[in-house]
Amino acid sequence: MGMFQKLEIGGDVTPAIDWEMTPDMTFGTFESWGGRERVRSNGERIYYFFIDNWEDEPKLCLMERGIKHAKILAEIRAPEKMIKSCVKKQGSSSLFEKSYAIDDAIKEWLIGNVLEAEDSSAVVPRIEEKQVEDMGAPLPLSADSLSQGQVTELPAVHAFINDDQIEDVVKKWNFFDSEYNPDGLFENMLVDPGDGLTVVDLKTGLMWQRAGLDIASVRTMKRNIEELNKEGFAGHHDWRMPTMEEAMSLMEPEVNSKGTHLQPCFSKEQPFIFVNAQRKPGGYWFVDYKQGRAFWSSGTIPGAFARLCRKA
Repeated sequence: MGMFQKLEIGGDVTPAIDWEMTPDMTFGTFESWGGRERVRSNGERIYYFFIDNWEDEPKLCLMERGIKHAKILAEIRAPEKMIKSCVKKQGSSSLFEKSYAIDDAIKEWLIGNVLEAEDSSAVVPRIEEKQVEDMGAPLPLSADSLSQGQVTELPAVHAFINDDQIEDVVKKWNFFDSEYNPDGLFENMLVDPGDGLTVVDLKTGLMWQRAGLDIASVRTMKRNIEELNKEGFAGHHDWRMPTMEEAMSLMEPEVNSKGTHLQPCFSKEQPFIFVNAQRKPGGYWFVDYKQGRAFWSSGTIPGAFARLCRKA
């Protein structure tokens, strides 16, 4: 049984090993999106071997890599002396550089003893336990209508916001912002509509995704939202980016156990999101739930996540 067959990867087509890929090349290729000439799409996967020297003993590992994707698939039980010799050749390194490229000796050993060998006993699959995110205490069920109390109508259309206007936006609604309004608090009334995918805020009359969309550029994110609406996420077809005011309305003064300024019912996997607002003379506005603030950046950055909303 071959290595990829043992790991149940590739199906009828055996993936190739990228012998040129090294750990120090991965940021430019996979994280900063600088490797589009090498990686054609977000779904493409590249496989390479490297030395993991973060623990007490170095290990030879097989990595699966893609845009915003990294997964160690297996440890390869190569001769210990060979692995340590490769590490020794690396010389001194910083505390943040403990993943090394393999050398020619290891490459030759891998070809002869793993890739071209029928015996795959040297390949030890890395079994990762699936982490179930803590979504906090159950919310009240929203069997009732939105008529409980007065709904606060927040601006719901695209806006241009200048740097000198953002503080007024935050303070007008008393949103918490770690820089502009650290004593702010907008009190939500979150309820569970029972679908496991969304949350309704009775205070604003908005339905929110508990999670959201993965990081993408502005242009790609708009296409992703169109696709999500075609599919009818949670049974609805009118999902959109929130405005600055809508996104800030979810901001909590206290950091929760997941490290975000949000109620725990929202996923931590969307730490900063796009909002439907631009900056003059240029740039896009975002809300950062990790830092508890609104901020802007130019349109040349890789992008942001999204947590979409709609009128409930």
